[in-house]
Amino acid sequence: MGCRQRAALVLMLSMATASPSIAGPPFVTDDPEPTPTGHWENYIYTESAHVAGRSDTAEAGIEFNYGAFENTQLSWSIPLNPNPGPGGMGVVWAPLGGGVKYRFIQEDDNGWRPQVGFFPQIFIPVGPANRGAPVTELFPIWFQKSFGSWTMFGGGGYTNNPGPGNKDFATYGIALQRQVVSNLALGVEIFGQGADTVTDQASAAVGVTATFDFNDQWHLVGSANTGIYNRQADLFSFNLALKWTP
Repeated sequence: MGCRQRAALVLMLSMATASPSIAGPPFVTDDPEPTPTGHWENYIYTESAHVAGRSDTAEAGIEFNYGAFENTQLSWSIPLNPNPGPGGMGVVWAPLGGGVKYRFIQEDDNGWRPQVGFFPQIFIPVGPANRGAPVTELFPIWFQKSFGSWTMFGGGGYTNNPGPGNKDFATYGIALQRQVVSNLALGVEIFGQGADTVTDQASAAVGVTATFDFNDQWHLVGSANTGIYNRQADLFSFNLALKWTP
């Protein structure tokens, strides 16, 4: 498939799914760095979040990211489950939805200026287990700065969460990653959110991540998380994905 044909496919699928997707796998916390212009970054994934009082069912899906323009990434995820559930705080991929990542400040490699990006998203409920109005993440701002083999990134945003008994809420996260050897990077992160219902409360979790590169095209990424505040919102969650960059 040629570049123009792939770009057309991106636009058609984006309109069909109400626009592109989700976080910076394997992290729950996102970053401002878009996919390089004209390139793809794709994932086939499985994930699960064990939340108190809710059955624990692993979800699966595919995420596509495309560097459509300079500093601009289109991305979206499509569930492979016919009836995906709402998941939990440590879930990276939404059931269906997407957004556009735009980096408006470039990092200063010889100074202290970080790169900064904006990544609004919309998530569409799918199936009887996840009914409700679309959830929209507004005003998410992400920062990133690298120092040698170390990279730090983080930020947050405000989420519009309509529906009876629901509340709008803020989200945040900060992460640190180190390139241990040429094909292995390890990381840690802390992330959280405000209460998303009138009966819930704010929550926070900590996670560890790993990225292993088989070669330039194939990579294995994963994370494991557990709650540290209001633990029942994320007793344990994991994300595991095969990433390919054609």
